[in-house]
Amino acid sequence: MKRPEMTETRIYVLGNEKGGTGKSTVAFNLAVGLLRAGKSVGCIDLDPRQATLARQVENRRAYAERTGTALPQPAVEIADGPEALDGALEALAGRHDAVVVDTPGRPDAAAQRAHAHADVLITPVNDSHVDLDLIGRLDPGTRTSARPGVYAEMVWKQRMVRAGSGRKALDWIVMLNRVRQVDSHNTREVRALLRNLAGRFAFEIAPGFGERTIFREMFPDGLGLMDLRQPGIERTLSMSHVAARNEVRRLLDMLGAPPV
Repeated sequence: MKRPEMTETRIYVLGNEKGGTGKSTVAFNLAVGLLRAGKSVGCIDLDPRQATLARQVENRRAYAERTGTALPQPAVEIADGPEALDGALEALAGRHDAVVVDTPGRPDAAAQRAHAHADVLITPVNDSHVDLDLIGRLDPGTRTSARPGVYAEMVWKQRMVRAGSGRKALDWIVMLNRVRQVDSHNTREVRALLRNLAGRFAFEIAPGFGERTIFREMFPDGLGLMDLRQPGIERTLSMSHVAARNEVRRLLDMLGAPPV
């Protein structure tokens, strides 16, 4: 389902209690895509130790200064703890169209608070039964979901917190991310299980990003896939770049962002 056009500040939270699923990559490319669509964007990094999202924004500013390229820039805050998150949201939400929050891959009080603030929760998962187990515990015999996993339970609790405060319902989106381009029985099985979990735990499935080295290669310059057609950015577009741009575009379309 495509979301309605953005008309007020929308808070996007990238959440998953497991690391290595590509949350920061999705968060950064979402922020750049929204900037390219003409929206003002604030970013909040809730992992002050690694600060992957904040570092990529810092690299982006350095690239713009070094090359003289006029890149649209997001505001960025690093928040350490729930109170710092509340302050960062208060500072950013009133003056930006969108706020993108990147959470750490571990159970964390600030991350849980972010889930309660989210208008849209985006959960990247790998094509792994380990990742799906956090959403739905699988019965070993039937390989079907028997009960909610620890992450789905946490999301449900934060949905209740949000409903109790009178805010509109949280949209939960799960994207199968960092999938290798070679088709496999495991990937097909994970996709089928994910469709089953979507019906049980009320989330939608979004197109994910493939396992592509170009996402990592662009980190030092702080560039997103939707930057690559700007004059002054010297990148030869390969078929992999084009495919990755289309993956980002499909996610933006699903989220109701204006055309880039």
